[in-house]
Amino acid sequence: MRWALVKVSLAVTAMVVIAFAVPLGLVVREMARDRAFSGAERQAATIGPTLTVTTDRTALTRAVLSTDPGGRGRLAVHVPAAAGEPGARRLEIGTRRAGEADLEGVRRSGRALVAEVPGGFALLQPTALGSGGIAVVEVFVPGAEVSRGVTTAWLTLAGVGIALVVGSVAVADRLGVRMVEPARRLAGAAQDLGEGRLEVRVPEEGPAELRSAAVAFNSMADQVVQLLANERELAADLSHRLRTPLTVLRLNAASLGEGPAAEQTRAAVEQLEREVDTVIRTAREQRPQTRGPHGGAGCDAREVIRERMGFWSALAEDEGRAVRLAGAGSPVRVPVARQELAAALDALLGNVFRHTPQGTAFAVDVHHSGYAVIVLVSDAGPGIADPGAALARGSSGHGGTGAVGSTGLGLDIVRRVAESTGGDLRIGRSVLGGTEVRLRIALDGARREGDRRGHRLGRRGGRRRYRNADGAFRKGRSRAPRAGPGAPGAPLEPGRRAEAEPGR
Repeated sequence: MRWALVKVSLAVTAMVVIAFAVPLGLVVREMARDRAFSGAERQAATIGPTLTVTTDRTALTRAVLSTDPGGRGRLAVHVPAAAGEPGARRLEIGTRRAGEADLEGVRRSGRALVAEVPGGFALLQPTALGSGGIAVVEVFVPGAEVSRGVTTAWLTLAGVGIALVVGSVAVADRLGVRMVEPARRLAGAAQDLGEGRLEVRVPEEGPAELRSAAVAFNSMADQVVQLLANERELAADLSHRLRTPLTVLRLNAASLGEGPAAEQTRAAVEQLEREVDTVIRTAREQRPQTRGPHGGAGCDAREVIRERMGFWSALAEDEGRAVRLAGAGSPVRVPVARQELAAALDALLGNVFRHTPQGTAFAVDVHHSGYAVIVLVSDAGPGIADPGAALARGSSGHGGTGAVGSTGLGLDIVRRVAESTGGDLRIGRSVLGGTEVRLRIALDGARREGDRRGHRLGRRGGRRRYRNADGAFRKGRSRAPRAGPGAPGAPLEPGRRAEAEPGR
């Protein structure tokens, strides 16, 4: 549309300029010609009074030389021979440029004539003599005099025309931008919204129609965000409300011993767990996945971790599990919605309770760098035989990930949360001897390998790296305990509720 407006403006302005500039240029040329010949007529008229008085060569020569064109050799007088005087000859004063035929034609017709001669034009003006004859006064007009000022006028007209065309194109382009940019932003925002970037909004700018469209789009986007927020809350609420009672039921069913009633109870609990997994998975798959770095939604990761640890600590105390929470003292913002981070943590902690024996200790460590927040969930269970299969979408394994035959929804939820920010999810061996699930949430959404190497808490050569309080890495044996209760590798206190340790 922008270029169409520019082309239309260019065509219209060019036609207007041509329609006015060409006739005006012709008029200027005619005016210059008329001005030159009018001056020549006035100069020829100055000889008229002398011709009516005398035809003497000396007097006429003096009169011709006294004029400006005569002094420059541009004025000539042609006096015919006197009729009835034998031997009389025609008198010519000055330089003749016109042809004999033109002179005779002017004498017979008695009308002035402009004849083209080498170097310009000759104005032939008839003048009556006192003796009754017709003399012809010839004034030479150079070609430069006829076209004087025409070239300058034409250049001026061309410059004005070009300025008008350029100005109209610039104005049309600005108008096109004012019309096209809001439409382009609206189209881009609609595409972004379709791709899941729910925070996108359109500035209410431009013409009235586009402003109305922008208002309607923003209102629609707000409604979509509200609907998805309600859906997330329902799914998260369902997960929070049913996971823990189901875990308690499963643990209680395991203590019923053997017998038909016990087997039926365990089978019913397992069926109920599968149904809950199906409901939650269906609810999550039916909504578009928002992107963490662009979503604008964020939360305090350590606040959410402390809250969920407080929730699960009650069940851990009932089962005699030792619990430790470290690194959750200082607030840190992550680009993940609070409900999504809580669902991911519940999935990780729920797997510990589901797939490790009662009394198995577990710990949650939080590490914060300038680029990412890393959450380590470790347990002292049997571990995972195949971590790669446990991370595969729709798969599950033993020891802190999921039972054989489960949907694998828990780690899938966690992985989606990590990948939505540019982070990742990994499984390895913990310092407690069991499984360690490593959730890395990128703070800037960067996926550069250099950042991953520079800010990864991993193992190299049987040694594990930790962060000091000043943010620098330090190395130590992966199983070496640190002094003080609650330190990684230190003995855990059975039945102790999670307490935050200052961030490292």
